[in-house]
Amino acid sequence: MSFLFGRTRTRTNATDLPKQAREHISKLEGPQGGPKVNIDDSTMRPTDLTSPTQADELAKVLSQIKMVLQGTPEAEPSPEHIYQLITGMIEEDVLYLLAANLHRLPFESRKDTQVIFSYIFRFRTPAGVQKPEPLALAWVVEKRPQVLVELCKSYDHKESATPAGTILREVLKNEAAAAVILYDDGDEMGSSSRGLGAINPERPQTGNGVFWKFFEWIDKSSFEVAADAFTTFRELLTKHKELVPKYLAVNFDLFFSRYNSVLVQSNSYVTKRQSIKLLGEILLDRSNYNVMTAYVDRGEHLKICMNLLRDDRKMVQYEGFHVFKVFVANPHKSVPVQKILLMNREKLLHFLSHFLEDRTDDEQFIDEREFLIKQIRNMPSQPVQPQHR
Repeated sequence: MSFLFGRTRTRTNATDLPKQAREHISKLEGPQGGPKVNIDDSTMRPTDLTSPTQADELAKVLSQIKMVLQGTPEAEPSPEHIYQLITGMIEEDVLYLLAANLHRLPFESRKDTQVIFSYIFRFRTPAGVQKPEPLALAWVVEKRPQVLVELCKSYDHKESATPAGTILREVLKNEAAAAVILYDDGDEMGSSSRGLGAINPERPQTGNGVFWKFFEWIDKSSFEVAADAFTTFRELLTKHKELVPKYLAVNFDLFFSRYNSVLVQSNSYVTKRQSIKLLGEILLDRSNYNVMTAYVDRGEHLKICMNLLRDDRKMVQYEGFHVFKVFVANPHKSVPVQKILLMNREKLLHFLSHFLEDRTDDEQFIDEREFLIKQIRNMPSQPVQPQHR
């Protein structure tokens, strides 16, 4: 009999837990006994949460949700109960509420929320279509993309940056989820705010969507937040070989203008160095060939790169060199790029012959440096129109 009662209780919990979670979030109070959270069903964005009593009650519910998903030492997790739990969390919009309030939760609750998102975004219904998309993730990208947007906005707060970043990087393995973040553009037509199916990839972005906030999070946040945001940013730009090149091609000027001005020329040494290295990776990725050729056609991009070679920090110089070589090695250099190289040819030849001379054990670097010297020395004395690629 106890076994049967135990099963009934588990099933009830799986059904009731989402409602309990939503109720406890709605009753959480502001700092120093401030007002309760005001949940507007139209926007579903709460205001403030810090009541210890309600936070403790919510923590208990989150722990129970995690138990349903993970199981216990005595019992394996039940797919039926997990399905009931997830559909309930979808109906009660608990995923959005947790994402929007992640920074307000106590430390252990933030850890539990991270685990909950991880399990829920991986869960697939056992019956029906072969290899179906994870149930909750499919719902989020099609019906509630604001969940992913709110997870990104967790970088506004140091408390939530790490758990949200961990969730995001796992989710970004899914191309549809990456598209939702890239194409978020508020209420603009073609924005992912209306779901994956509403995206218009041909419409240039305004620069006001959540993806564009990464530049500021990386450049202006504390070291821990900036480092985590950059890791997620890099994942977004390197994981999906069809999605990202198309996105960068349509938003070329806006993206590289912001990338060069905010990240490559950042006052933070770590941000500057990492961003230059990532730029080199983006340009040298075969899937980004058209983006690369457009980038190295611009004389202003070459000037930025040449200034990096003169930086007083050797690792910045080294990473800058790997971008500079893309300009010089390009057999179809644009006229503006040729003019800059020819105008500075003698200075460049002298500079490169002594560039990072202490890297005596780096044979690849030495070979590449000599190759660039040869390429610059053998350029025609006057710019020539490049042949069609």
